[in-house]
Amino acid sequence: MNAFDFTPLFRTAIGFDRLASALESANRTDAGGYPPYNIELTGEDQYRVSLAVAGFAADEIEIEAKENLLTVSGRKGTEVAERSFLHRGIANRNFERTYQLADYVRVDGAELKDGLLHIDLVREIPESMKPRRIAIRGGDEKLIESKVEAA
Repeated sequence: MNAFDFTPLFRTAIGFDRLASALESANRTDAGGYPPYNIELTGEDQYRVSLAVAGFAADEIEIEAKENLLTVSGRKGTEVAERSFLHRGIANRNFERTYQLADYVRVDGAELKDGLLHIDLVREIPESMKPRRIAIRGGDEKLIESKVEAA
């Protein structure tokens, strides 16, 4: 496994502490595993995380969004009757997946349908953070407007 040293990137970066810890955390943890998932862009500022949670009921899954961290966990209840499987290919174990959310990304809703858990996310940038026009005053106090293009 390759080890990356991110120290040189953060020698001149101020205020990117969360980014540093996210990079280090992503480097330490295994991103693969169970359950499989997709992350898709559904609109300009809209996303959807879909997890394959076959065999889980809605009351066995918990979704928590806290401090830019989305945690999805599944806790399987105990089986009432002993069952005898000839082949068991459907995983029936507990899981926990975490996702780092960018600033201003919030959970918009969740739906469990056909064995897939869909979690919709939306980025809502506050008005104070959006690009705005800045007035430039000239020497003759004539007002000149400067154009700011949206990112």
